[in-house]
Amino acid sequence: MAPKAAAVNIKPTAKAFKDKSKPTDVRLSNIQAAKAVSDAIRTSLGPRGMDKMIQAGNGEVSITNDGATILKQMNVLHPAAKMLVELSRAQDVAAGDGTTSVVVIAGALLEACEKLLQKGLHPTAISDSFQRCSNKAVEILKQMSTPIELDDRETLIKSASTSLNSKVVSQQSSLLAPIAVDAVLKVTDPGKETSVDLKNIKVISSLGGTVEDTELVDGLVFTCRSAGSNAPKRIEKAKIGLIQFCISAPKTDMDHNVIVSDYAAMDRVLKEERSYILNIVKQIKKSGCNVLLVQKSILRDAVSDLAQHFLDKIKCLVVKDVEREDIEFVCKTLHCRPIASLDHFTAENLSSADLVEEVASGTNKFVKITGIQNMGRTISIICRGSNKLVLEEAARSLHDALCVVRCLVKLRAQIVGGGAPEIEMALQLAALAQTVEGVDAYCFRAFADALEVIPSTLAENAGLNPIATVTELRNRHAQGEKNAGINVRKGAITDIFAENVVQPLLVSISSITLATETIRSILKIDDIVNTFS
Repeated sequence: MAPKAAAVNIKPTAKAFKDKSKPTDVRLSNIQAAKAVSDAIRTSLGPRGMDKMIQAGNGEVSITNDGATILKQMNVLHPAAKMLVELSRAQDVAAGDGTTSVVVIAGALLEACEKLLQKGLHPTAISDSFQRCSNKAVEILKQMSTPIELDDRETLIKSASTSLNSKVVSQQSSLLAPIAVDAVLKVTDPGKETSVDLKNIKVISSLGGTVEDTELVDGLVFTCRSAGSNAPKRIEKAKIGLIQFCISAPKTDMDHNVIVSDYAAMDRVLKEERSYILNIVKQIKKSGCNVLLVQKSILRDAVSDLAQHFLDKIKCLVVKDVEREDIEFVCKTLHCRPIASLDHFTAENLSSADLVEEVASGTNKFVKITGIQNMGRTISIICRGSNKLVLEEAARSLHDALCVVRCLVKLRAQIVGGGAPEIEMALQLAALAQTVEGVDAYCFRAFADALEVIPSTLAENAGLNPIATVTELRNRHAQGEKNAGINVRKGAITDIFAENVVQPLLVSISSITLATETIRSILKIDDIVNTFS
């Protein structure tokens, strides 16, 4: 019989449980999700970029290649992917243009991060290095830029045209670019040039006609027609009053009713209503007012039928239902204060204009006020389009062009487009990577390679060979041709400055800095925690 094996007592060693793989998996998941968003809109980059058709849940369809619009309407669920949507929105607020570029750059940088993490580099080291790369890239952009002056209208128009060339309405860029430039210069306050409020430019969309019919109105435009059938439709030397009270019989409180039981009392009520309205109309006539703007009321009719009849008799043009949010814009334009009660309806509270008329535009009728005395720094643009999709895209493109001109007003420097700045930054950062040591050398090289995604995508979307195009572009820049870029019209590398493909310096700077900030945020995340609320 075999002897029994002696029992051996092995003491378990106390080890703290530490899972190293989870942070890596979370980072990888975040990078993959964000890259998916970047790849989705990559094909929309540049003048030859494709458009996306967006179908909303209610069946509405819109066509656009504006990065911010596509991402805003995209149903993104992953939290890290949502950060790229926020990035696009931040670029839209900061610069107004380059919303697609910033997401494409962020996607390329994330791909670079993924490779660096696989080499075993620490996320914090990569994050800090990328920040240094970003600062250096901004310096390179500033060296490449050329200063401009605000009185140089031609240069401003070139930048606005470049922004419009990648849109659906690129054929009309020669018409829309000067409109955008003139509008921004009109609302720029002398002495406060750095801050341009685009709320002072009112873009009104009108269905009918074509994009060529878009016009700039140095005055005020109301989208509704004038009230009353017998009222005058054209008034010269107008005295305009903006009122916030109603010209109709007063109503009781919500919970009260007045029951009229006999005809004599009914007659008395109607007589009282007539004299009440007549008193208001007499006061309006006494002040000399012949154009009346009435704020929209949610409780009762702003102008009753009886009041309209009296106002027609005194030859007063009435525009009722002026929206509450438009009141500030109207006051600023007419240089007047809204009149809240009848006691203040006097001649000194009115504003003057040379002409107020009702004009037909496409299928709509507008009331247009021009020649306003002491007019504020505001302007209106009537944007036209043959159908709803074209009209919406024309309005979005015009907004981008306005933002581009605003960028040039804020930071008066421009830079060439066509992938030239990105290649220049890539070359200089790659050269710098040779001089630094340690982790920085890897990160600088990876950052430089990632920036080449812009010229590569531009070439790809234009139907060129991306590898051959980027190689030639790199070669031309290495020989000192800083303005060499991809000319998608000719399908070749040319001096892009001579082709008038320019953009504001602020657009390029904000896209690099914002993309780097977002990448750093994504790199720092090592876990996703779900909460109950």
